[in-house]
Amino acid sequence: MPRIEAALNTLRPYLATDGGNVRVANITPEGVLQLEWEGACGACPMSPMTRAGLEDTVKKAVPEITAVEAR
Repeated sequence: MPRIEAALNTLRPYLATDGGNVRVANITPEGVLQLEWEGACGACPMSPMTRAGLEDTVKKAVPEITAVEAR
């Protein structure tokens, strides 16, 4: 989990500029990282694109993560 948090921390300043954040909710046995949007990210229409960026960053840092879901 420290590698996941480190990867997310590289993107959190960008989320914070728009009043948002993300937190780890769960990691499934299949390697799916489940995130929860916080703040403005929860209602942002750009959140699917942001999730894709988070997924790319996390999967590069932690190859055992197979996918990222956010709600």
